[in-house]
Amino acid sequence: MDDYSLDLANFRLDKALQCINDAKAMLRLNSYASAANRSYYAIFHSARAILALDNIDRKRHSAVISYFQQYYVKTNIFDRKFSKIIQDAFEIRQESDYEDFYVVSREDVIEQIEDAEKFYNEVKQYIIHRTA
Repeated sequence: MDDYSLDLANFRLDKALQCINDAKAMLRLNSYASAANRSYYAIFHSARAILALDNIDRKRHSAVISYFQQYYVKTNIFDRKFSKIIQDAFEIRQESDYEDFYVVSREDVIEQIEDAEKFYNEVKQYIIHRTA
């Protein structure tokens, strides 16, 4: 792995952490749709950090999710629960952003932020171990 790949992975992780912090701020403001959006993007940027290590990039969200599931979940590098986390967050974000009259609950947002933190921390540990 080259320095650029590691720098990009760490940049994306920093972006993910900022999204987690933004999601928490939106939660405090009772802006649940925005909190759901930001927590999803924390997961998305964390997954893209892993792709950076493989010198792979995908712009489409479904392609990032698919790559993560195929090369990291199905190979048991990451537990299956992380596949569910990313898929559930994607669905909530899609519905929250695009479906009329969809209202995400406070409880769902709290769970999604907690899941985003788990996902971020797992990816961070993976990157630390892989690059050690």
